[in-house]
Amino acid sequence: MAAHIGRRLRKGATSGAVVAAAVAALAASQAPEAIPPAADNTGGDQAIGAGDTTSPSGNGSVTGDSPYYTDLPPLITPNQPGASTNLPLTTGPAEAGIPASVYSAYKRAELSIRSTDPGCNLPWQLLAGIGKVESGQANGGRVDANGTASPRILGPALNGNGFALITDTDDGAYDGDTKLDRAVGPMQFIPSTWATWGQDANSDGKKDPNNIYDAAQAAGLYLCANDRNLALKADLDQAILSYNRSREYLNTVLSWVAFYERGTHQVPDGTGVLPIQRSDNGNRGNRTRPVTPPSTVPTTPAPTPGTQKPKPPQTTPGPVEPPTVPTKPPVTSPVTPPALPAVAKVARLAIVANEKPTTTTGSAFTGLPRVAALDASGKPVPGVNVRFEIIGATDARFGGGGTAATVTTGSTGLATSPALRAGEKTGPFTVRATVVGRTLNAADFAATVTERQADTLTRLAGDPLSATAGTAFAQKVQVKATDKGALAPGVRVTAVIVTSKTDPKESAEGPSFKSADGTTVRTVTLVTGTDGLLTLAPGDLLAGDKAGTYYLQLTAPGGGTTFIDLTVGAPATTDPQPSPEPTPSGSDSPEATPSPSTSPSA
Repeated sequence: MAAHIGRRLRKGATSGAVVAAAVAALAASQAPEAIPPAADNTGGDQAIGAGDTTSPSGNGSVTGDSPYYTDLPPLITPNQPGASTNLPLTTGPAEAGIPASVYSAYKRAELSIRSTDPGCNLPWQLLAGIGKVESGQANGGRVDANGTASPRILGPALNGNGFALITDTDDGAYDGDTKLDRAVGPMQFIPSTWATWGQDANSDGKKDPNNIYDAAQAAGLYLCANDRNLALKADLDQAILSYNRSREYLNTVLSWVAFYERGTHQVPDGTGVLPIQRSDNGNRGNRTRPVTPPSTVPTTPAPTPGTQKPKPPQTTPGPVEPPTVPTKPPVTSPVTPPALPAVAKVARLAIVANEKPTTTTGSAFTGLPRVAALDASGKPVPGVNVRFEIIGATDARFGGGGTAATVTTGSTGLATSPALRAGEKTGPFTVRATVVGRTLNAADFAATVTERQADTLTRLAGDPLSATAGTAFAQKVQVKATDKGALAPGVRVTAVIVTSKTDPKESAEGPSFKSADGTTVRTVTLVTGTDGLLTLAPGDLLAGDKAGTYYLQLTAPGGGTTFIDLTVGAPATTDPQPSPEPTPSGSDSPEATPSPSTSPSA
């Protein structure tokens, strides 16, 4: 927050001279010890404020204090302040011309960085001033179609003789030297600095310090580090001096920045004016030194002393030839900087509504996560890929069954998570939204899965259950679960055998349930069906061996509860039959006495 407020307070201090100074400072701020911002995968662009947390070290420099060109701009300036640099100027000194590809790279870097870090106020003229002093605008624009210098540009070996002593850090990968490091490319990065700040601005899949697009982007990001506002003289000077710790270097860069601000024009690649003088007047590595063509002005031999100057022979006047009309220099069509990809414009992801997705097990979530991709000015950015990812221990999944899904922002910059469904596991988890190809702060949504609920459990048959000890209950038990009056399917109901309704604790004896492995238990979890009914079939509940009164307590998430009475009777006992008395001796059987007959009355 303090950094943003500081930038707002500093914006009023901008002037033409300060901006020029700021531009020069940007090029010099690439200390090897600086911690880089996180790189991304699209055009080398980085997140807003990237690199602001660590200051470049004052004890190092981007170039290892390598030699630089000391040529100053001509006294005759383009003198066209405010002229558009998107169109070639047909007038002005040759030194004001910048090779087309080099100019395009500077403009591309300015556009990219201003979209992600507008408070830096990076002008492309600052990159041009540094590029002129470091390499003569990539040796006058000797680059191929992709913007790569050909041949590659190398500074002298950094052996400590007049500049830093830096032993090899890249195994010769960039500079071809396996003993000592050298500054490399149009912006003269030493390998250790490039390893930290290197970019892939032309999206060719590699970070090449010899590529003007990659090097210009990296230089701009480095100059904007530490929350610098290059419209301020102090920040500008600090940035330039961190590129090369020389006050003369600072003044030289600033002079070229001011020169380019007066106006410039594009020239064909390979035709830029090359500088001559260098700070050490020594070995130039393989940097091309311009060759001054011999003078074509004819000389007149001096007369011999003591002799009379001969008179020129008289000639007959002939026809006068018309004066030669000077050929107009070719006009180079302006090179349009590469279009900035949509993802590079995104400064942050904003949560549209602070939704906290919540649902019950097995159900779809409502209030899906939604984010907006915004640029630095707060405007929506369409066409940006946003990745939604499920984070945490959960079996919740997106509609396709995966834990991640990518959604592209629409015309309003909005992206909404795909349909999200809970599994059977309860608890919290996170849905995280990030911009694909960028390192920006993620947008996190807290989600929760809870148990399905029933606020009422109702016994459909009211008769108490009874069974004899040692048998099973023969009646069917059926309970209806409802929640707010609606049937509640899929509710996990806990069933416990207890001995008291007022103090419901699991009984240590009496009825029980038969588990799948054949053992008996007195607490089980039952699930209501799609019709909201919970059913115990005859024989599912055993009576146990001890007679008495027990209760089946059923409890559901949401508060639903009920008790079912269980009566266990003792087994029935049978009395023994008396044995018959013996027959008296001497008599086989008692005599039968016939009953008298009666006659019906007439």
